[in-house]
Amino acid sequence: MAAQLNPYITFDGNAREAMEFYRQVFGGELEVNTYGEYGMGDPPDAEKIMHGQLTTERGFVLMGADNPPGMPLNPGNNITIALTGEAADADTLRGYWQQLSEGGTVSMPLEKQMWGDEYGACTDRFGINWMVDFSVE
Repeated sequence: MAAQLNPYITFDGNAREAMEFYRQVFGGELEVNTYGEYGMGDPPDAEKIMHGQLTTERGFVLMGADNPPGMPLNPGNNITIALTGEAADADTLRGYWQQLSEGGTVSMPLEKQMWGDEYGACTDRFGINWMVDFSVE
């Protein structure tokens, strides 16, 4: 297996909800482990996600977890996940865009840009920034 670069997102107590949402968007197999499974955290922290991994049929791997109990979370705008493709991927990527932007904030609508691609940018309902870009015929 070749080396991979996978986004890993830390959430503030809602990792299970977020990862299940991304599974609905992208499909695939979601595996989660809680802090409690490894003897960490007292209730309710024991039920929080220590590690989650979504592996999709298209080969995407998205990882996420709840912030460890007792550690501060400093959310910011320093992560954006880019979904890119060719014209043949347009319908799939438009579908992802629709789901990711629903309930979130669109900073740039998904539309044809001056460079010829369709491109859009949004922040989903969990505060994660997404860019979608694909070539069009």
